[in-house]
Amino acid sequence: MYIIAEIAQAHNGSLELALAYIDALSNTGVDAVKFQVHIAEAESSIHEPFRIKFSNDKTRFDYWKRMEFSLEEWKILKDRCESQNMEFLASPFSNAAVDLLEKVGVKRYKIGSGEVTNFLLIEKISQTGKPIILSSGMSSYSELDEAVRFLKDRNVHYSIMQCTTAYPTKAENYGLNVIPELKKRYSVPIGFSDHSAKTETCIAAAALGAEILEFHAVFDRNSTGPDASSSLEIEEIQSLVESVNNISLALNNPIDKKVNSQFKILKDIFEKSLAINKDLPEGHIIKYEDLEAKKPKGLGIDASKFQAVIGKRINRNMKQWDFLTKENLGN
Repeated sequence: MYIIAEIAQAHNGSLELALAYIDALSNTGVDAVKFQVHIAEAESSIHEPFRIKFSNDKTRFDYWKRMEFSLEEWKILKDRCESQNMEFLASPFSNAAVDLLEKVGVKRYKIGSGEVTNFLLIEKISQTGKPIILSSGMSSYSELDEAVRFLKDRNVHYSIMQCTTAYPTKAENYGLNVIPELKKRYSVPIGFSDHSAKTETCIAAAALGAEILEFHAVFDRNSTGPDASSSLEIEEIQSLVESVNNISLALNNPIDKKVNSQFKILKDIFEKSLAINKDLPEGHIIKYEDLEAKKPKGLGIDASKFQAVIGKRINRNMKQWDFLTKENLGN
């Protein structure tokens, strides 16, 4: 069993608070501490909406900017994790973040639910040759199949996490039935990424064969932050009766992974459009190295279609971080 405690943005942009979380988690027995690596200019734009409004930041872009750490700060966090015998794990949300994490030095990569169709990012991570943990929260089976084919074509070692993208997740939406479905469908290690703010879900997931467990960690579930209400506190204690009742409820409410239309709004927020990562002159022929993927979806060509624009010529001067649309492309 591989257990991941995710700090995500609970550090609120404070290196000192992030280090305090690592120290607190070092006594819990988790195997890894996970962060999210956000580089605002590379992954987002002023057009990205808030999933929930929880801060005084003017835009979601401003929030991501405030959550950034420098390369040296990331190295400090990694060193602290390793000094406490825990793996430093991170989810990148842009190709630029992968470049940063390669400098930090990571053993593997976690891909968040909103990035499953971001083949530009998956290609970048695949080029590192490192294992991938793929979260399936907003994905239908057809989308997962496509992502798996993409990884297999590149001989990437991968595992898949069942995850319900709801904050916090109610017992009837845990989707515990999906764990054996994923094991049968893909024959790879299957895990469970939890947002329920209860320990019972991970206990049930382990009983159903999950080999990886992940959950958000927070000092105080009543604190501000996008994930606080769906996180586990450091010293979480649960009632056995409550656990049994809720696990029973979960097992009697299977989720159909054949459709994902209910996630359309979230997919439009989390998924991305292609953008240019440097100033390019009119007539330039697009290469893979010219591209980035930025939120939101719909302002440019979908990130999953990046291969179709390789070799195309742009028909106007483009500035760094401009979205790439069909109208920008010639033959």
